[in-house]
Amino acid sequence: MSLTLLRHTRPDIADGICYGRSDLALAACFEASAAAALAGLPQVGEVVSSPLSRCLRLAERIAETRRLPLCIEPRIVEMDFGSWEGRPWAEIPRAELDAWAADFEAARPHGGESPAMLAARVSEALEETGPGPVLWVTHAGVVRAACALAGAREGWETRLPFGAFLTLERA
Repeated sequence: MSLTLLRHTRPDIADGICYGRSDLALAACFEASAAAALAGLPQVGEVVSSPLSRCLRLAERIAETRRLPLCIEPRIVEMDFGSWEGRPWAEIPRAELDAWAADFEAARPHGGESPAMLAARVSEALEETGPGPVLWVTHAGVVRAACALAGAREGWETRLPFGAFLTLERA
């Protein structure tokens, strides 16, 4: 069975800004990006979306176009970066970034979520996801966590551009 993970299209925010739970508007290129994403997606039987509008708008488009059920799943929302939200990465104190790098899975120098906390809720959502094929419209952090949990691709190092997808085959 398969789970397709689709990263939302480009949000309307400058490059180099840390954002996770921030509910951002979509960039002006949304219509073209959504059409390109939709054209390339495999067939799925259900669309599941993060509640953040940068995912939900794309998920609604896909579900409507393909006449599929849509479910909003809070557990596939992006990681909470706490005090780092909305700040340029270049302005985050080096000591905080070093603390995060030293204990990547458990550290929370920003006061938000740790990657282990993100992985725990993604794991719960994965366990409850039907056999598929299912589409999750979600975020880079959720994609990385799902790949790490599945032992797929590059795990936490998986990179997925805006509007791109990958498919995980599940047992």
